[in-house]
Amino acid sequence: MHGSSWGKENILFRDAQGVWYRNTVGHAGRGVFLGIGLMITLVIPCSKISAQATTPSVSMEPPVQLVQPTGPGQATPPITVTLQDALERARRNDAQYLSAVTDAKNAHEDRTQAKAALLPSINYSMQYLGTQGNGGLISDGRFVTNDGVHVYRVWGVLRQDLSPGTFMATGYHRAAAAEAVAKAKAEIARRGLTVAVTNNFYGLIVAQRKYATAQQALDQARRFFEITQDAERAGQGPHSDTVKAEIQYQIQQRAFEEARLAMEDARLNLAVMLFPQLNENFTAVDDLDSAQPLPPFGEVQRMAEKENPDLRVAVETLREANLDITAAKTAFLPTLTVETDYGIEANCFGLHCTRAAFPEVGKVPNLGYFLTAVMNVPVWDWGTLRSKLHQSEYRRQQAQAELSQTQRQVMSRLYAFYNEAATARSAVETSRHTADLAVESLRLTNLRFRAGTSTALEVVDAENTLTQARNAYDEAQARYRLALANLQTLTGSF
Repeated sequence: MHGSSWGKENILFRDAQGVWYRNTVGHAGRGVFLGIGLMITLVIPCSKISAQATTPSVSMEPPVQLVQPTGPGQATPPITVTLQDALERARRNDAQYLSAVTDAKNAHEDRTQAKAALLPSINYSMQYLGTQGNGGLISDGRFVTNDGVHVYRVWGVLRQDLSPGTFMATGYHRAAAAEAVAKAKAEIARRGLTVAVTNNFYGLIVAQRKYATAQQALDQARRFFEITQDAERAGQGPHSDTVKAEIQYQIQQRAFEEARLAMEDARLNLAVMLFPQLNENFTAVDDLDSAQPLPPFGEVQRMAEKENPDLRVAVETLREANLDITAAKTAFLPTLTVETDYGIEANCFGLHCTRAAFPEVGKVPNLGYFLTAVMNVPVWDWGTLRSKLHQSEYRRQQAQAELSQTQRQVMSRLYAFYNEAATARSAVETSRHTADLAVESLRLTNLRFRAGTSTALEVVDAENTLTQARNAYDEAQARYRLALANLQTLTGSF
């Protein structure tokens, strides 16, 4: 970089594809082009390596397959699934619930980052500054900011923010409140998923029971049809009884087919929630008859006050709004930033070197430090900080209104869900007794028909009554289970 800066020289260059070409530049331009060429040589391979490292490998996902139930030609036994198993499987596969869990995990990382932001940061920096010289006439470069043609910087940097927000830890507390909100929303998603799984699980159980009831009703209708046919052939019964029995048999056949279709639909609905691949090869454990009792309302109310995630979301949202107001107010105060740099900044890369401007001194040490302290005092910003304070106050007012409304809604839903559960529990007892009566009524009606004291219409009516009573009992049990699941969205498990 010494000598005439206007001299011409032929220089060979090579592009990214490895093709050489010739150009004529001056000595001053030669340094620039050589620097650019060096940068291209270093950057292009690194960019290729980075592109190769960051390019994801393309993998073909296996197609979704429908696994059919075990049949005569299959050897795989069905999976036994209880309600608790179904809940665990659904939590591993439901996208909405996993999204809420991911938000909670990200909020936890935000809290970790906010805590780290309160502490001093330490960085290591290494720089080389190459400057165009002045033909060797003077030792420094052409740029005022550099004190030589070659400048080397190797620093360890310690930086600490001493603003009011650091001492009050406003950002950390707000991140903690945001994490609490995210966790509460994840709990809301978990309880909502529990209701959905419970509904589909017991929907399948009820569908299976209705299928069994329809099969029994079809068998009863077939036997009654055969009895009326035998009686008519023997001259002991009118043809009208045979016609009525045949009509009943045809109706029960259609009901049986509908019950089978409903059972398959219910199985598919549950399979979608439980398995990553659509698998119908499972058996749901029927535990409708072992439902837990309903706790007293006072206990349920205390649980709702402590374990309700909707209230927790509203409370933590209000807390966030209050912290936003605090941050907006502290923005009017001065801030102080302290930065300490320790290392070397010299014209040679070493712990000791000779200064070009003072060669008579000899080698002097390069290792040292310098301290920078900056205080910023907000003076005038055309009302921006005050406007942000007003926005924070508006958000706090909205959060207060949402908290009040959430409290009213929780109490309203608590009464409604508890009343629904109490009514469903009473309906289970009534439906069970009704089903028992329907069984006895059909038995007595069949005896009277064989004795010739009742008509075929009464038998058919008794069969239909039994079918309806059994279905009503199954539906009442499922309704009670769903009512308990809805109530536990407010109280948690009990």
